Amino acid sequence: MPELPEVETTVRGLARYLDGARIERVITNRPDMRFPFPAGLGQALTGARVTGLSRRAKYGLLATDRAQTFIFHLGMSGRWRIDPAQPDKHDHLVLETAHNRFALNDPRRFGYVDLVDTAALHLWPAFAAMGPEPLGDGFTVEHLRQAIRGRKQAIKLLLLDQHVVAGLGNIYVC
Repeated sequence: MPELPEVETTVRGLARYLDGARIERVITNRPDMRFPFPAGLGQALTGARVTGLSRRAKYGLLATDRAQTFIFHLGMSGRWRIDPAQPDKHDHLVLETAHNRFALNDPRRFGYVDLVDTAALHLWPAFAAMGPEPLGDGFTVEHLRQAIRGRKQAIKLLLLDQHVVAGLGNIYVC
């Protein structure tokens, strides 16, 4: 499963090509991955300029000049293929710019995407109660002390709880 560092690497790789680019075409090769694609996704992204790429925990964020943010989660086996030589049957969503093609490939279909108004991004259900990231300024000894006070769980389970610390997965907590 792609964890926080892998998603960060993915976002940085995409940013080299997508930051500042205009999305000219959106292709959905099926109606869903883990969840249905948002209604109007293609219409909302077609013609939009990418104004920045970032990450929150294990989610990639693609901000647009239309005050909307495209959110992607890679699930267990998802990855972005840049300028693939051949289409693949697991390329479920494709973003095209003037110079590149970006295929969201996910054989197991545990990944998903969403489109959110950027101003309300912090209210998106997965982000609303999410804790600070392990290397972020908000993750302090005091935060950890308060978050685990009175809880009777193994430390591993507490660290995997995204409300306590965001972005840690099993591979890094073992």
